Amino acid sequence: MKKKASATPPYLADFARPLVAVDLVVFTILDADLKVLLIQRDEPPFKSQWALPGGFVRVGDAYEDQGEDLETAAHRELAEETGLPVGSVYLEQLYTFGKAQRDPRTRVFSVTHYALVRPDLAPFVRAGGDAAAADWLSTTELSSLRLAFDHLEMIEMALQRIRGKLDYTNIAFELVPPTFSIAELRSVYEIILGKPQDPGNFRRRFHRMIDDGLLEEAPGKRLTSARPAKVFRFCSTHMSRAN
Repeated sequence: MKKKASATPPYLADFARPLVAVDLVVFTILDADLKVLLIQRDEPPFKSQWALPGGFVRVGDAYEDQGEDLETAAHRELAEETGLPVGSVYLEQLYTFGKAQRDPRTRVFSVTHYALVRPDLAPFVRAGGDAAAADWLSTTELSSLRLAFDHLEMIEMALQRIRGKLDYTNIAFELVPPTFSIAELRSVYEIILGKPQDPGNFRRRFHRMIDDGLLEEAPGKRLTSARPAKVFRFCSTHMSRAN
């Protein structure tokens, strides 16, 4: 016989119950440009304005049934808002935004995550059911847009995070196709950092990644204007690519 959920302890009624949301800063690289996924809101507040995809954490209706955890909510929202399968996109928690008045409806805390979508997956992204439209917009154009809530601040913080992690993680691998040339990976670094990378220094860095067992040569060549270039892939023995 199924155990009946306990009633909420009376003393909890003395405490406010703010809502908890998960917002997603989703990046990809298209046409040599770092882009972020934005949706056009289909309902108030900020109807018709651009915003980050996201939603509220689902909470149960009883003391013992407390609903989903944050990680589950983030993965669910990412799948719902992009149409991409769970696990196909790199996702990491960024920061919790909780200023008063950040949402005009009520007190809402947002546990923001950022996600990195490979360019070959970006064309398959589609808008979720609660959005009027979705589009990849250049991160260089955001200052000219009126974004809903405090979403511009979220995007700026996410940009700082991935730029900082380029020096000590393999996070750039999340923004290249399954196979890539040295020049293509160098281009990802240049696009994220917004400045050129010395080809010779980067080639040496790339070969250190091969020596460390992170990368291996892949079958095939990449056609270029000069001569066919070797292509590489992430080693299958290192599945956590952004560590």
